[in-house]
Amino acid sequence: MARRIDPDTYVKGVLDGKRAHIARAITLVESTKAEHRALAQQLLTQLLPHSGRARRIGISGVPGVGKSTFIDALGTMLTSLGHRVAVLAVDPSSSRTGGSILGDKTRMERLSVDPMAFVRPSPTAGTLGGVAKATRESIVVMEAAGYDVVLVETVGVGQSETAVANMVDTFLLLTLARTGDQLQGIKKGVLELADVIAVNKADGPHERDARSAARELAGALRLMRGKDAFWTPPVLSCSAREGTGLDTLWERLEQHRTLLDSTGRLAEKRRDQQVDWTWTMVRDELLGRLHADPEVRRLAPDLERRVREGTVTATTAAERILAAFRFDGAATAGPPPASSAPAPADTPLDGTATDSTATHGTAADRTPPDDTPPKDGTPSEP
Repeated sequence: MARRIDPDTYVKGVLDGKRAHIARAITLVESTKAEHRALAQQLLTQLLPHSGRARRIGISGVPGVGKSTFIDALGTMLTSLGHRVAVLAVDPSSSRTGGSILGDKTRMERLSVDPMAFVRPSPTAGTLGGVAKATRESIVVMEAAGYDVVLVETVGVGQSETAVANMVDTFLLLTLARTGDQLQGIKKGVLELADVIAVNKADGPHERDARSAARELAGALRLMRGKDAFWTPPVLSCSAREGTGLDTLWERLEQHRTLLDSTGRLAEKRRDQQVDWTWTMVRDELLGRLHADPEVRRLAPDLERRVREGTVTATTAAERILAAFRFDGAATAGPPPASSAPAPADTPLDGTATDSTATHGTAADRTPPDDTPPKDGTPSEP
């Protein structure tokens, strides 16, 4: 039987930089159990005054661009300069089982064993855009533990850019040469979010193509941003494998952070992000209450069957579900405690649970060495 969780012990361990306590604290904020959510809020309330001083950098890019290898090279360079680097790597979860391979940490061979770094993989668990729900809270934990650079790696599926840009100070977009990413980036609006752009894998026979791609992207940005832009994102080429161009890239990241701080935009940006996070939590909570509503759960199986048969349109079914929740479920069930956690976004309306451990497990049952919680996923006293 797990011991009782004492938030004060967790707080002391995190502030002292103890890796086991940091891992357990993140597991606690990742938990969706109602009692754990209440304890997590106590923990975060005490840690919040000790956070906010780190450089928060989001890193995104298409699959295969080399995000994990890039972070391994950049993080290793930063630790050699005396920085303490935290990496929150969000791995994709299976849409069928909910399991996640959590392979990012294995690709960061040097950083994962660096005593100045902390690498924490987390599954998306169905979260739209590939950013774990607890990622923002994990940032607070890492900053309170004394890490002055927090890197958030996303799945990079095309929907995560906005989510990660709303929780970091600087958004770094990685791209490749000769893959059509220039046009795709413009179409998706990624270039409008990026603060710094790097064309990776600029080595060997691909170096010339990478430099050419950087020039094309720089030209596109000049057309999009205009001369009066507050910041024109620099477009650089680099090679994570050879470690070239990383020092110049870091200088540009620091320049952007310094400009934000000196103009007051950094504080304003973080305040806006907190408001955005508030409404995100409201939407998640409403969705969770909808899934848990007794009347909705009673109506959902029949409505789903009729939608499949084509006797009811999806719009009509949705309206009936919302009407049942709004006037019956919301009025009779009453609001749940503030600490109750939202149901996962991929939970079926009929209330059946998706098997999240059928493949490789989730945050609740994985056990990577050192930086992760006990195997049963229940945070416990050290």
